[in-house]
This record gives sequence, structure tokens and C-alpha cells, in this order.
Amino acid sequence: MAPIDWQWAPLDELDGRAVHAMLRLRQQVFVLEQTCLYPDIDALDLEAHHLLGWQRVDGVRTLRAYLRCIPPGAHYDEIAIGRVLTAEEVRGQGWGSALMNEGIRRAEAQFPRHRIRISAQAHLERFYTGFGFARVSDIYLEDEIPHIAMQR
Repeated sequence: MAPIDWQWAPLDELDGRAVHAMLRLRQQVFVLEQTCLYPDIDALDLEAHHLLGWQRVDGVRTLRAYLRCIPPGAHYDEIAIGRVLTAEEVRGQGWGSALMNEGIRRAEAQFPRHRIRISAQAHLERFYTGFGFARVSDIYLEDEIPHIAMQR
């Protein structure tokens, strides 16, 4: 896997190009690939720290992985990690694991002594279990996609 340049910042500290790349990749994955119409851009973006994983592709800085980390109390009592994604071009190359490891590390450093909660697509339960998350709910529909709540 190519080196990843991690960027961790609240929305106000991201430049316009980074925000554009972030929203474009979220739209590509969650709206177009998953054919799910839902309000992806929400007020939680304003509260969150955003983790962007960049890679140089033919000399161009390209966003390959992303997640957002919402502080405890803004969405759940716990830290919330969400909008976890990798670009189609890098799937199966370890980017998802690298993203989750970096996201957990950053979240725990930013908000020590708090649990982390995720609303995971149900088919990814095994993936998230590998990072210490345990299922804490039955399956529920979120935007017509089966999800489960998990906590670490």
C-alpha cells in the first residue's frame, strides 16, 4: 500500500479543496454506489473532526479514505465515528483497516476516557469486531440499509 498522508481537522480548518474532495467522495460512495438518497451533509459535520487519507496519484493529491469523529455529547454520549469509507480504487488494499486504526487512535487521543460508538452497516459487523467493537443492538434500518449499533 502506498504511503497515506493523514489529515485530521475540524471542518473550519479544512480548505475548500479538502472539503470538496470529502463531500465528493462521500457522495460517490454513499449516494451513488449505494443508491441511497439521504441528507449526507448535516449539522454534525460542523461538530466533527474529519480524518482524510490522501495519496499522491500521478503527482496529484487524491482523497482515498475518510471518516468523521463526532465528540461525545454531540450525537451520542460516546464518541461517534461515522461516514467511514474508502475510494473504490483502493478497496482490498488495506486502506479500510488503516483508516479505522488511525481514526480510533485520533479519537481516543482527542477525547480520552470515552467509549466509541458506531452505527455500522450490518454486513460489516465482522470487520468492526476486529477493531474491538461489539454489537449492542438488533438490526435496524437506517436510510433503508440494515445497520447495527456497535461500541468499543
